[in-house]
Amino acid sequence: MKKRVRMGTRGSQLALWQTDWVRKKLQQHFPDREFEVVTIKTTGDKILDAPLAKIGDKGLFTKELDRALLEGRIDLAVHSMKDVPTEYPAELLIAAVTERWDIRDVLISRRGLTLAELPLNANVATGSVRRKAQLLHLRPDFRIVDLRGNLNTRFRKFDEADWDAMVLAAAGVERLGLAHRITQKLPLEQMLPAVGQGCFAVMIHRENKAVWEMLQVIHRPDVAAAVFAERALLRVLEGGCQVPLGAYGVVQNERLHLRACLLSLEGRKFFYDEVHFPSARAEDAGKALAEKLLAAGAREVLEEIKQQGEPS
Repeated sequence: MKKRVRMGTRGSQLALWQTDWVRKKLQQHFPDREFEVVTIKTTGDKILDAPLAKIGDKGLFTKELDRALLEGRIDLAVHSMKDVPTEYPAELLIAAVTERWDIRDVLISRRGLTLAELPLNANVATGSVRRKAQLLHLRPDFRIVDLRGNLNTRFRKFDEADWDAMVLAAAGVERLGLAHRITQKLPLEQMLPAVGQGCFAVMIHRENKAVWEMLQVIHRPDVAAAVFAERALLRVLEGGCQVPLGAYGVVQNERLHLRACLLSLEGRKFFYDEVHFPSARAEDAGKALAEKLLAAGAREVLEEIKQQGEPS
């Protein structure tokens, strides 16, 4: 009888796609194992009528999967890396960081217009404060519409509405076979991605050595270094869905190039910087860049955002 490995995931089409990608890779290398997909509903899947920034973002899409790992109901959990909080239970471990797909955001527009071509006061939909702030920094005239739901829901809402455009992650749109709907891939000079955008994290219980060893066949150390640098930056800035932070790290020849921007919620204040470090010092790179942004004035912006988020 084959030994069974239980893989936890959210139930959205995108979450199931990424879990199936991991399952197929593991099955190729371990044909003697049986990989079972276990679907678990998370808080973020249940609350769809409020912006993420309003309901708090700490583990919205991961807490229930964390609990299943801690209780031994699953052996691993597959997450979109950008959903994984910088702090999670000490008993758990990110055992694998996968290859990284296109990290850019994309514009889906009604009449095939680019960002620059959209009319004055165009209605642009997004559920992300990061995208909203960067859009308003580029075009203060934009009217931002809050958009929640899984990818298929977002496309349905867009098709039923009279909005001029919406902004989504390229990787998700392409994974679901909707690349033909993309009007423009936004250059990094206009829109830096979310921390961890474009790759998956596979989480396990820290003591599960057998599954950790198995997952090393899909682990990408270069991507992990870049993403852990981004996450260290986020941790120092105490960021999350409430903070408009864009970041992107890439490793080439064991050198890590990390860039980031932090903005005020309405996009008027904008701080950008970058650092270069040996890839072995990913955490140091993230912390150093965070300190540079804070010293440039981002500290005041973070304080303003924190005060706005507190109940009056």
